[in-house]
Amino acid sequence: MDTVEPALQAFIERIADARRAGASLRIRGGGTKDFYGEAPDGDVLDTRAFSGTPSYEPTELVVTTRCGTPLAELEALLAAEGQRLPFEPPHFAPGATVGGMVAAGLSGPSRANAGSVRDHVLGATLLSGNGDVLSFGGQVIKNVAGYDVSRLMAGALGTLGLVLEVSLKVLPVARATATLRFEFDQANALRQLNEWGGLPLPLDASAWRAGVLSLRLRGADAAVRSAGLRLGGERVDDGAAEAFWTGLRDHTGAYFDAARRAVDAGATLWRLGVAQAAKPLALDGDALIEWHGAQRWLVANLPASEVRAVAAAAGGHATLFRGNDRSAGVFTPLSPPLARIHRELKQSFDPAGVFNRGRMYPGL
Repeated sequence: MDTVEPALQAFIERIADARRAGASLRIRGGGTKDFYGEAPDGDVLDTRAFSGTPSYEPTELVVTTRCGTPLAELEALLAAEGQRLPFEPPHFAPGATVGGMVAAGLSGPSRANAGSVRDHVLGATLLSGNGDVLSFGGQVIKNVAGYDVSRLMAGALGTLGLVLEVSLKVLPVARATATLRFEFDQANALRQLNEWGGLPLPLDASAWRAGVLSLRLRGADAAVRSAGLRLGGERVDDGAAEAFWTGLRDHTGAYFDAARRAVDAGATLWRLGVAQAAKPLALDGDALIEWHGAQRWLVANLPASEVRAVAAAAGGHATLFRGNDRSAGVFTPLSPPLARIHRELKQSFDPAGVFNRGRMYPGL
């Protein structure tokens, strides 16, 4: 970005005005993740005017795109070249943008195999709270060695600055995909997933709920075919399988439809990240398990302290994903050393507190 484009200049002027007034700006693309995190605060800074994909090198497996680019548009561009975003980012609703994808840092069903959004960020250009354009990382994998500031932006919910552009590693679409279905109770499903995880199988995604384990295989034709014969189970029709995994990714399937109704009635939808080998959690509620055991969803009427204590005992943490009562905090409270690091990062990138005040933690 050698010249200042009108959309970028407008951002810089809005930031300067907010800084002078001591006001807060709420970074927003398509608004599909407004529900996530603490309540948004401040005047909307709409990113959608700053869109497009200035650089895409299919042979290098790298794409550089802008914050306001519709996620569906980027995925269509990659699909035309037989490529994809490996971490399978959720849309949640039409209008999701690349900036929101990075800021939320959420990944879909293939996360356990392909890695997270953060794992695929090679570089980023950021607009700081001082109105400065800062660039980190690059467009090749060797540039991410050491302490990589660009990856801090993934999951920061826009609290450190406005991500103008991001360079992402992409991968070819797998040649073959198959979904198998098994009947297991939760304990046996987790045990089986851990056993399969130690074998040379093309495991890509898994989901367990109410006695049914769904397993997605992806890879070379021969590998998927051989794994299907070895594992057994019921082969799911490809169309139905695609609808199932898309519904799981975008929270439009049966479990999340029921979860939203339960939340409306006063329950909470928790997202728990735990050790993959953790046993079934001693929490009453409607559970769904992904990522071969590492991500566990729970719809429950339980105190936050109880949910977080059980998650911590299982080697992880619990996030209040959807719920009306957020008084216990959306994210697990930080230890004093981590809280200090968060404050210092905020001070470095956004000293006046212009961006997304309190979106991750109150007072930050």
